[in-house]
Amino acid sequence: MTSELAEMPRDDEMAMRDETPETVPVPHALVPHLSETAILLDIDGTLLELMPTPREVWVPPGLSETLNRLVEQTSGALALVSGRSLNDIDLIFAPDQYPAVGGHGAEMRLAQDSEAVASHAPPMDKELKRRLAAIAKLSPGILLEDKGYSLALHYRLAPHAEKAIYAAVSLIRADLPNAPIEVLPGKFVCEIKHSGFTKASGVRELMTHEPFRGRRPLFIGDDVTDESVFAIMPDLNGLAFSVGRRARGVNGHFDAPSDVREFLANLVDQSAR
Repeated sequence: MTSELAEMPRDDEMAMRDETPETVPVPHALVPHLSETAILLDIDGTLLELMPTPREVWVPPGLSETLNRLVEQTSGALALVSGRSLNDIDLIFAPDQYPAVGGHGAEMRLAQDSEAVASHAPPMDKELKRRLAAIAKLSPGILLEDKGYSLALHYRLAPHAEKAIYAAVSLIRADLPNAPIEVLPGKFVCEIKHSGFTKASGVRELMTHEPFRGRRPLFIGDDVTDESVFAIMPDLNGLAFSVGRRARGVNGHFDAPSDVREFLANLVDQSAR
C-alpha cells in the first residue's frame, strides 16, 4: 500500500495536469483570424534554442521569413517579448527588425520602423550594479551580461556555482534592503533588475497601442520570467502556451522551440490560403 501511494501523483500535480492540455490545437483552429490576433513571442528557449552563452544563439533558416509574413498578415501586430535589450534583439535578427518589448518591459518598439521608447524604467544604480557584477568572480564559468536596466549572471558553463550566486545576491539585498531591485531566476541565469516593471507590464502597455489594441493576444514563452505574462492573458482574453514544460495556467505547451517554429510556419501557410 505504501509503494502504491508513493507512486500516485500529488493533488497539485493532478491539478496542473487538468489545467494544462497535453497538446496544442492545430494553428487554424487556434487562430482562425490573424487580422484579429496579436502574436507575442519570447525569444530564448521559445523561438530559439538555448545555447551555452547568450551570444551563441542563432536564427534558423526560414524563421525570419515566417516572422516577416506574420507581421504582414497581422498588419504589424507581432512583437518579440524578451529580457534582452532591443539592441541585442536587433543584433540577433539583423537585418530584420521587429516590434518588441525588451529588457523585461523596460523598453518598447511599437512598429518595425519606429523608435524605441523606455517604459518609465530607470537604469540600475551604478554602485549596486558594480557590487552585483563582482559576483561573476566566484567562478570562471560565470558570464556577466549588463543590459542597462538589469544585470544577468549566466552560469550554464558553471552550474556548480548556482547556490553561491544566489547566496551572494541575497547578502547584497540584505545589506541594501531598500534597494528597488527584483531577482529573476531563469534557466542557468540569475537576473537582477530594477523593480516596478515586468514583461507583463510591458505587454499590458503594448496592448493599449495600435495595431495591438483590441486584438486577442497569443503569447508563447518558456521561462519563469514569462509567467507574469501567462498570468495576465485571461485579463486580455488571450491565450498562453509554454515551451519545454507544462506551466500552470497556460492553454497548452510545446515540447521545443522547433515545434514553435513549425507551428508559426503552419499558421502562416494556413492563413494565406
